[in-house]
Amino acid sequence: MFQIHCMNPIAKVGMDLFPDSYKVSDTLEGTDAVLVRSAQMHDLALPDSLLCIARAGAGVNNIPIDDCAKRGIVVFNTPGANANGVKELVIAGMLLASRDVIGGISWVRANSSDASIAKSAEKAKKAFAGTELKGKKLGVIGRGAVGVLVANAAHDLGMDVYGCDPYLSIQNAVRLSRYVNIVKNNDEIYEKCDYITLHVPALDTTKGMINAESISRMKDGVIILNFARDLLVCDEDMAQALQEGKVRSYVSDFPNPASANMPGAIVIPHLGASTEESEENCAVMAVNQIRDFLESGNIANSVNYPACSLGALHKTARICVAHYNRPNVLSRFTSLCGEEGINISDMVSKSRGDFAYAMFDVESPVRPDFEARVASMENIISVRILTA
Repeated sequence: MFQIHCMNPIAKVGMDLFPDSYKVSDTLEGTDAVLVRSAQMHDLALPDSLLCIARAGAGVNNIPIDDCAKRGIVVFNTPGANANGVKELVIAGMLLASRDVIGGISWVRANSSDASIAKSAEKAKKAFAGTELKGKKLGVIGRGAVGVLVANAAHDLGMDVYGCDPYLSIQNAVRLSRYVNIVKNNDEIYEKCDYITLHVPALDTTKGMINAESISRMKDGVIILNFARDLLVCDEDMAQALQEGKVRSYVSDFPNPASANMPGAIVIPHLGASTEESEENCAVMAVNQIRDFLESGNIANSVNYPACSLGALHKTARICVAHYNRPNVLSRFTSLCGEEGINISDMVSKSRGDFAYAMFDVESPVRPDFEARVASMENIISVRILTA
């Protein structure tokens, strides 16, 4: 029996994937896995029983991923599950920034008591005139799951699209339209594009990347969209650029005291992934990842451990070892297996930075004290023995 704790409401279509051998608990105590969306976990005392955390979404800033790695707790996210929902809101943001739809709607509401509002609107509407997307240059910084979808959709709308991402995966490269212009660095996007949309994680190298210096290299009247991370934009510099007219409009999905009171900004209350479909997709992916890990030891879409899989468990037992990425760890483990008379029929080992994960399918039963012997070895973080 596995015990699951949900820190936020998770779509029923995902929770229904748990079989009767799983119990949903109201507390963290004794739990094997946690499902979370936006709840903050940094200050929580995580139980020793915890094996994995699945974030139903892409960002994991609310999870202490490094501390979890040191304890052998695998942290998953669900990349791409909400990508279409975010893409659609990015396109909506571009339209809202190009055409003063918000100003026009506000005018209608303010003049709703005017019996001649239709006639008055014909005179007033010139104040809300805008520009079209077709023929404009869009720069997409970051071509992950969302960035690729935005780039392709923008091309279909008739935009001239430029993309920059030195870490573009093969999977996303295949999905990217051949009509997207690939540039070497962000400077080319800053200099060429009428619209710039951000789709990168908040790293030391990306935090505050949109600032007075980078804005100075952009075209006058540029429109900037941030549906990625709040910390990518320096609010003080953005406010100044909007006031001076260097930036025509700033569209952000992250309200804070600065952006919420920023003239010229269109601030949305973090609705990027707030669609029924996105929430269901994230829930299904998160639950499937938890089940595959707990039942078979396989890791997919982890943010602190490498992807590693031996497929379904068909052998007598499977030994799963999380360890520090140091020399001779595996050789000492296999030597111990030899001493115990354990024959390894299949294995896989992967590393990611300071951490590594190895899986061993064995054809003979494992003695009860074997797990403790492995756990006591140098550089071993955690051990699990699964049986078919």
